[in-house]
Amino acid sequence: MDQRGFFRPPNAWVGDVIPWEEDGRFHLFYLHESRQVPKIGMPWHRVVTDDLVTFVETGPALPSGGPDAADFNVYTGSVVVAGGIHHVFYTGQNPERIGADGLPLQVVLHATSDDGMRTWVRHPDDTFGATPGYETADWRDPFVFRDDEAGVWRMLVTARHADGPERRRGVIAQCVSHDLRTWEAAEPFWDPRRYIAHECPEVFEWNGWWYLVYSEFSESFTTRYRVSRSLHGPWRLPENDTIDGRAYYAAKSAARDGRRFFFGWISSREGGRDDGAWQWAGTLSVLEAEQNADGSLRFHPPRELSASFGERLDSAASGTVLSAPDGYADLVLPTDLPAAFRVDAVFDIAPGTTECGLLLRASADGDEAYVLRLEPRRNRLVLDRWPRRRTGGEQWQISGDVPHVIELERPVTLAPGPHRLEVVVDGDLCVATVDGSVTLSTRLYDRTDGRVGAFVGEGAATVLSLEITGPSTTAVPAASLDDALVSS
Repeated sequence: MDQRGFFRPPNAWVGDVIPWEEDGRFHLFYLHESRQVPKIGMPWHRVVTDDLVTFVETGPALPSGGPDAADFNVYTGSVVVAGGIHHVFYTGQNPERIGADGLPLQVVLHATSDDGMRTWVRHPDDTFGATPGYETADWRDPFVFRDDEAGVWRMLVTARHADGPERRRGVIAQCVSHDLRTWEAAEPFWDPRRYIAHECPEVFEWNGWWYLVYSEFSESFTTRYRVSRSLHGPWRLPENDTIDGRAYYAAKSAARDGRRFFFGWISSREGGRDDGAWQWAGTLSVLEAEQNADGSLRFHPPRELSASFGERLDSAASGTVLSAPDGYADLVLPTDLPAAFRVDAVFDIAPGTTECGLLLRASADGDEAYVLRLEPRRNRLVLDRWPRRRTGGEQWQISGDVPHVIELERPVTLAPGPHRLEVVVDGDLCVATVDGSVTLSTRLYDRTDGRVGAFVGEGAATVLSLEITGPSTTAVPAASLDDALVSS
């Protein structure tokens, strides 16, 4: 895997990312998941990037506290600066330390750095657990920020009420502090009583709008956001409140030069196969957010990633018409593509069309492929594939009783007319974007090579453009990151 625009450490996976921007550089602390058995304790590692395309691993940042420590597992948290000192607040968990509810205890811990985040000093006396009324085993992901208007530091915490229906106890709890050492319980920040938990919460202000972002721990497992004109709400539900689909999780953001970027991970699948169960942790992936006039957000990969693909590989003639009023038609381009490529296609969709889209890693006849399908009648983008898994030896015994990969459905408005579908594929990673606003990230394991095609079903679509490019032959400059390696 080329990994331009993505990152995964050797022999390990990226868990939740704690992004911090300083002096134009993104410092991305992340949970380093080795998947070793027996468990060795979860540390934070750090990766840095200047250009959102090249990522440099600087090694361990906050190691496990050890087998007997409250922070045997160093889980998600946040970074702030006060008085020239960097502070991290993070979750500590040790399976051997049991809370009052009989489950492994979770606590909030504190560490500081006075040497530019190269080394951290722990402050065990500042450790605290769940405040009264919350489960002791769910007290994690502290997000700390300064509320200048109130003159306090606020901490948002993923928590669960101690009572109520089991799967609707999730709450974003809140604590406040004047000195970043002593914290007092405050009223819940957000309490919808709807989900199991709201993981990795964060809030930020952007051009007069406030955003609350969280990852929904439920059957959906996706990152969502809410919008308000005030830090104190009420929080409005945008028409499409998800950042991506099931495969992209725990996204948290950082800003630079008026732009805001979300850093999450694309989940791996068990056994490295398309039918494998989704796993915790995967590969770091970046999405950029842009604002609409009503405060809602649209998402797409950073333009820096798109610009890193410049070598023309194949294309379709502009104006190619695919028409099948009551059937199916496709066009498969002749070039077998490398592991990494980008597709930029614009379809002019005729009224009444049922479906159209792109074939990825297709066979020469287009019969086998991954399928990115735009469905105007349902206003959605889905991922499909053929062949599907066989469940037996008979012709009908295939996993064909579902319309697509069921977790990978994204709502998008598809009125008749032109629509742009952009796709970046790199090894087993795939990120698709519709009209620069709706993304779908996933894995492509089983088919490792093939061609690109376009198709239509029950209708007509004109291919206004379809260009395939590979990674630019000019190496992405990484010299600006040399000092990051030296300093760490």
